[in-house]
Amino acid sequence: MNKVTQPIRSKKKIEELLTYLKGKSYRDYMIAKIQLNTARRISDIIRLKVSDILKEDYTLKKYITIQEQKTKKVARIVINQSIQESIQDYIIDQKMDYDDYLFKSRKGKNNPITTTQAHRIFQNASQVLNLENFGTHSLRKTWGYFCYQETHNIALIMDVFNHSSEKITLRYIGITQKDKDYMHMLIKF
Repeated sequence: MNKVTQPIRSKKKIEELLTYLKGKSYRDYMIAKIQLNTARRISDIIRLKVSDILKEDYTLKKYITIQEQKTKKVARIVINQSIQESIQDYIIDQKMDYDDYLFKSRKGKNNPITTTQAHRIFQNASQVLNLENFGTHSLRKTWGYFCYQETHNIALIMDVFNHSSEKITLRYIGITQKDKDYMHMLIKF
């Protein structure tokens, strides 16, 4: 029986994951870092190229523009400070050219890793760090979960995820009865 992937609900666990991945592989760390900060599907993250992040003069672009593989819709995502602080160092460290994939496979000259390989990376991390129901969608869901906790702007989160209803989005980001109970206990008149 397949279990539904869940977001990470603890900032401490997110830091543990990023620290673990960085210790294993700079590439794997950056995959997680970019997915956490853009809320994109892994299939869209692994297809990113240096040219999607940097201008021809190797300065940062303001936005990443992605045509989503699943929906074919175009998403425009601002490159936030967290990504800005790490992406240029990563590109320089990996000695990447302008047309290179950011997350290269070890197979071939300039091929991206596969979603299957990304799944293996995250499964390994989940076992080592004891993350339950963790998979390639978990970091996208984590972004949504923390965005909701911070803003409660479900309409905007729905739009980012291209969901058709609030109910779908709330279920997707793992809002539980416990979260609803907490809100009801918090608000008193």
